Amino acid sequence: MRRAIPLTILAVVGTVLIVSVFLPPLENLGEDFTLFFDIIAVFAFFLGGGNLVRIHFNKLWRKRKDWGFSIVTLFGFFFMLVIGLLKIGNPGGIGADPTAEGSWFQETFNYVINPLQSTMYALLAFFVASASYRAFRAKNREATLLLLAAFIILLGRTPFGVMLTAWVPESWSIAQIPNLAVWIMNSPNLAGQRAIIIGIGLGVVSMSLRLILGIERSYLGEDRG
Repeated sequence: MRRAIPLTILAVVGTVLIVSVFLPPLENLGEDFTLFFDIIAVFAFFLGGGNLVRIHFNKLWRKRKDWGFSIVTLFGFFFMLVIGLLKIGNPGGIGADPTAEGSWFQETFNYVINPLQSTMYALLAFFVASASYRAFRAKNREATLLLLAAFIILLGRTPFGVMLTAWVPESWSIAQIPNLAVWIMNSPNLAGQRAIIIGIGLGVVSMSLRLILGIERSYLGEDRG
């Protein structure tokens, strides 16, 4: 019974959402089910926040490795939660939008979160460059094509790449490195992207049918009953 109820709910909701796309009379019912999903997702935020607090409190209590980072995480979590719920420093009062300009919530986001995100993205560029150096090695024919295409695209995005082939006449504009880089992105790369997207779409359809028909049950966890 514990498995039959969620399987039935999933089958009914999944079927209605699919059918509502093709049958206009069921369109409102599909929108209602989508709204129910948003309501359930709100409770998931409470579960996620509670789980975060539980894990880091446990790590802090047991003084596990890097437990000092848990202090920072918990402080940031509760600080943003309090100033967001109580609208501390909000010029519009308790009923105003928490993201209003001048509020502590928005100021903390602007002067703490945004700089941290920029720093992470800046560091990510070095990791990407390091990974590219290790991956783009001409070990075989495919790797050589990948390395050549990546080199042309990178060079085509720089002023040096523009200067390098500026002498090429307009009748052979495709031979200019910036134009060649655009062609690689718009033709071979786009073809590969569309093939991947089609494959993902077929995979989503396949998995959705497996879930609706009750064939895929891994989301139910282990059956201990």
